[in-house]
Amino acid sequence: MASIRRELVNAAKSKAISLINHFDIDKEYELRKQAILTDKSLTSDEKSEVIRSLTRIYDHSKVTLSEGIRRVCENCKQECLATLFCELCVRNYLKANFSNWTSGNDEIDNLIKKYQMETLIPHTVIEWIPYNNLRNVKYLTRGGCSEIYTADWIGGWYHRWDSNKQQLERLGTEKVILKRLTNIESANRSWFEEVCQFKIIIKKQ
Repeated sequence: MASIRRELVNAAKSKAISLINHFDIDKEYELRKQAILTDKSLTSDEKSEVIRSLTRIYDHSKVTLSEGIRRVCENCKQECLATLFCELCVRNYLKANFSNWTSGNDEIDNLIKKYQMETLIPHTVIEWIPYNNLRNVKYLTRGGCSEIYTADWIGGWYHRWDSNKQQLERLGTEKVILKRLTNIESANRSWFEEVCQFKIIIKKQ
């Protein structure tokens, strides 16, 4: 594959998004795609790259707004909204893995499972990360009822759905910020509220 001129690709995507705003989410996506396909400044590989990015934006909008043309998933045979993945298959995959992890706290486990069953997009899955999946844990600062650390998360978060393997794929090792609760009894309620707020923010993005 030829090298991708990232600046040109990003500019073409931004232009297509800014110039084409349609009341119909599906029509908007098709018009943006056509704008990229007829852009003579881009190579075939660059057009494919932009269209993949536009499709991810399209899917995000469809599932978060619950709008647009639905399709029948070739795997679960149910109607779904996304094109690059099936939001129902993602949830089924997460549910099938419930028995493979635990925080050791039923209340936390149930909260995570609840949010996983509301997952709309692969890269917004909330999950329990075992401490042994973290490397290079380093103290950063202290704030409120917690100590703040940085670490490397081995494997990293889920970022896409592999339709062929019918599983979520991880992005790869990522730098993360950790909070260590120093007084779990007094911090427990605020911690749960923070998780809930974090979920709300993700759903709005």
